[in-house]
Amino acid sequence: MNFIFISPNFPPRYFKWVEALKDHGVTVLGIGDSPEYDVHPRLQKSLSEYVFVDDLSSFEKMLAACKYYEKKYGRISFIESDNEWWLYMDSRLREAMNVTSGFFPKEMERIKAKSAMKECFNKGGAKTMRYTLLDGPKDLEKAKTFIKEVGYPVFVKPNVGVGASDSFAIHNDEELGKFLSKPLSETYIMEEFIKGFIVSFDGVCDSKSNVVFCTSDHFMTPIATVVNDNTDYYYYNNPFALPFHDIDGKDFEKVGRAVVKAFGIRQRFFHIEFFVLTEDKPGFAKKGEFVALECNMRPAGGFTPDLIDYANSVSCYEIWADIVCFDENRQNMSLPKYYAFASHRKDIIAYKNTRDAILGKYGTNLCMSGRYPAHMALAMGDEYYYAKFSDFEEGLAFDKFVRERKD
Repeated sequence: MNFIFISPNFPPRYFKWVEALKDHGVTVLGIGDSPEYDVHPRLQKSLSEYVFVDDLSSFEKMLAACKYYEKKYGRISFIESDNEWWLYMDSRLREAMNVTSGFFPKEMERIKAKSAMKECFNKGGAKTMRYTLLDGPKDLEKAKTFIKEVGYPVFVKPNVGVGASDSFAIHNDEELGKFLSKPLSETYIMEEFIKGFIVSFDGVCDSKSNVVFCTSDHFMTPIATVVNDNTDYYYYNNPFALPFHDIDGKDFEKVGRAVVKAFGIRQRFFHIEFFVLTEDKPGFAKKGEFVALECNMRPAGGFTPDLIDYANSVSCYEIWADIVCFDENRQNMSLPKYYAFASHRKDIIAYKNTRDAILGKYGTNLCMSGRYPAHMALAMGDEYYYAKFSDFEEGLAFDKFVRERKD
């Protein structure tokens, strides 16, 4: 099998996906925008060949690289990046190369546009937030009409976008007027504001949209808050085999599986985000209910796949490679499960406990620790500590110890 992997050099730990494919006997062919000498040694070792393209947004250059591979190696079975930035490019290349293992451009709206996702969420039995779409000053009255229905604050973000840097709340008419004082660079979605935290349904599904592996990440502080307030935070992975402490895990898994079916996700990793309300939203939902946020057709960001592995005693990289090659999960799923915590610190904050103190107290629980690359630090933090626990309360105590601040 020939698998073209787009941008395998970024994010930095994507070499693990390539290694898993190679372990399964796949010929992995890379296309990236980093010179080959700058590619991670483990990635170089796992790729059969690597082609440097200086502009991954150039369809002509990308297609030429794909055709080169096809001429040299034969039929291409997969073209994937597993990266939000390149999902639409992936779809165009598949269509041009007649690679039918993934989405084509005509299917991308429900995948990339947050407004279009809502129909699939509703089909899967998930509740969604009310919204309207805005392009600039001409939509001011439209926005005011919407706000009369849902009330301030409201939350705005690009309808098609990645990350949280352009996401923020609007609290009053003055802020609304400022936001819509000139044409927006792209269409924004305005949604009713709810107080809560994010819980994700993560996993891998087969070619018939059957979930073969799933787990759940719980993000107690929204990434938008981490970015905008430049604060630290933690999140944790909760396997479905363990008790949930914030929502009904069985109901959440049921809805998550139905949503995967509704989106028609096939042979890929997914990261589907929901909000859990921490207080009632009159006319919409009650405290403790979960409502759909957005569906991402790729693994969770940062080093979250590793956190998933620690919690579930599996390799999600190998599970994904199993699906690519055999369309079934061949990993041992009966191994012990844990609550895996990821606690993050920022250099601008003074902490009570030193790194040595953390290692000394939690050395047997720690799975990995270190510093995030500079490009990830704003959203993730500068320093990270990943640890796993059989007891949930011990995980909370660990996070408190890591992030406790000096008096």
